[in-house]
Order: sequence, then structure tokens, then C-alpha cells
Amino acid sequence: MLFGRMYVAPGIVDYLQRHPGMEVNALFVDRVVNLVEEGLDVGVRIGELPDSTIKAIRVGSVRRIVCASPAYLESHGVPASPAELSRHVVVLSSSVTPIPEWKFATQGATVAVRVKPRLTVSTNEAAIDAALGGFGITRLLSYQVAPYVRTGQLQIVLPDHEPQRLPIHIVHREGRQSSAKVRTFVDLMVARLRSDSALN
Repeated sequence: MLFGRMYVAPGIVDYLQRHPGMEVNALFVDRVVNLVEEGLDVGVRIGELPDSTIKAIRVGSVRRIVCASPAYLESHGVPASPAELSRHVVVLSSSVTPIPEWKFATQGATVAVRVKPRLTVSTNEAAIDAALGGFGITRLLSYQVAPYVRTGQLQIVLPDHEPQRLPIHIVHREGRQSSAKVRTFVDLMVARLRSDSALN
């Protein structure tokens, strides 16, 4: 939902301003949807795509990052390895990680670290707010915290242990359903997302 608000909704508004006769019905959810079953023409998906008959255009990627406020890190120290997270206050966003296990890349292998959150929240925005307030360390997708990392309000930790990036695709149905208006919207969104430095 946060990606929809930050990136898709502005693209929809841009499209509607360029094409006054068009109407868009947008659905922002934190789950994978079936375009055909839900009557949708276009979708944006973060993560690996299963084999499918839908057409997918890669537009960028995001990282799973661990971050905290400079004030928290100054007070509690900066973890040098994933194992050191056990000594830190952890804020878990259950919409990103439903179970308290974070995966990291260490010496070419994937390592799962069980974290013990002091605070578990159901939205990414709440996890961001807790981290901004100096409460603890959280893990989110890079685009979600990019504005705060740019301003120095949040600092990335354990960057050398980040797992593989997650791809972002625009997906749509091929064939007769792929009308000129859908192709025009897809082209606009591809250009917008590919040009965004936070996603590439």
C-alpha cells in the first residue's frame, strides 16, 4: 500500500491529467492479486514472479535494509554483524516480515537471524515512526525509508549483509485485453519508475 501511495498514485494522477477522458479505479493492497480474477488491467509487484501468462516489465528493484535513527545508534551502538541484533531493541513490521526472522547474506550464504521484537506493528508507517523517534532498529524496504535516509533522519546498518535485491515489475495481460489506453499507462509508469533513483 505504501508503494502505491508513494509511486503508483502520482503516476495515475499524471496519466489522468494527460488524458482527460480516462478514468482509473486503483486498488492498493499488501498482497498478490490475480489480475484476471479481480478484473484489473495493470499491477505493480515487488518480488520474484511465478511463471505466468501475464506480461512483466522490470522497472527497478528494492533492498531489504536495517536502519535506525542516529540518536538510537549513538546511545546503543551500531551492530557490526546480524548476530549482534540480539542486543538491540527491534521494531518489527508484520506487513513486511510476518515472522520474527530476518535473512541476511553472509560470506555468500543466506543466514536467518531470529529477532526478538520489543514492538511489533501492523504497518510500515508505524515502524518508520518508531525508528524515527529513536526507539529501536527496524527492517523495511529501501524505498519506504529513502526520504529519511536522504535527510539523515535514519541511518542504514549492516549494509554488507543485505540479501539479494527484490525486483519490481509492472504486470499486465497480453493479447486483445491489452488496449491502447493500457499500453499508454504502462509506458508512462515504466518511464516514471525506471527514472527514480530510489528504485534503481
